[in-house]
Amino acid sequence: MRTKVWLYGVLLVLCVPFVFPTWWMVTSSLKPNADIFAFPPALWPDDPSWSAWGQVFDMQPFAQQYWNSAYIALVVTLGTLAVSALAGYAFARVRFPGQNALFLVVLTGLLIPSEVTIVPLFRMFNSWGMVDTHWPLILVPIFGAPSVLATFIMRQFFITLPGELEEAARMDGLGRPAIFWRIAVPLAKPALGAVSIFTFLHSWNLYLEPIVFVQSQEKFTLPQALTQFVDVYQGPLWNVQLSAASMTAIPVLIVFVIAQRQFIEGLAHTGLKG
Repeated sequence: MRTKVWLYGVLLVLCVPFVFPTWWMVTSSLKPNADIFAFPPALWPDDPSWSAWGQVFDMQPFAQQYWNSAYIALVVTLGTLAVSALAGYAFARVRFPGQNALFLVVLTGLLIPSEVTIVPLFRMFNSWGMVDTHWPLILVPIFGAPSVLATFIMRQFFITLPGELEEAARMDGLGRPAIFWRIAVPLAKPALGAVSIFTFLHSWNLYLEPIVFVQSQEKFTLPQALTQFVDVYQGPLWNVQLSAASMTAIPVLIVFVIAQRQFIEGLAHTGLKG
């Protein structure tokens, strides 16, 4: 019993560096600007006020921007799942000439920083008339580095599947597409869950591409919108920014807490065989 108490005590202490910044963000959004950086910081404001939360929607079309981030992240997640599952299965289970060499070429996409490709991407999307639209924010992640990482995770998972499953399926008359949809995909739920979470979070937090491709305020995504809460002298309105940041971060934290077991299980399975 004493050992368990000590263990829980140590865990609580270790949680402080991770929990306190989020707590400070939320409680500071309820304070006036003058009290936000007071030292020592107050764990709870003396006179909490929700006025800054209302200002978020008065200063910008924040509800529309919230919707922009939500639907873009959802579309990117579904598109990445489709592309990575198909590509990962092909690299893991289908034998063709130059398979390993092609996979290494695909993996090099992880080594190229997004800053290097942003100018040619902008010129390409500008020639297609897609600047100041959400199409670049959807297409670049689905066919870019996030999808490469997702393909790697899916490949590592599909490699671990016993070959006897496919042999039994062929004896039952199933072709390659049916084996993929009816056997491989259902078994890959842990890996798909892991890919879903990190893809959604990556799209939700995307910053560079929105500021390059999107100029209209009503088309902003949340990371881009958070930088716009300033006063007439372009100084940051800290309580308003923290209110918007709290509304941005809390749903993501809730999703991760709910799905963290699936995420950890998926990553664990992908490392069984390489």
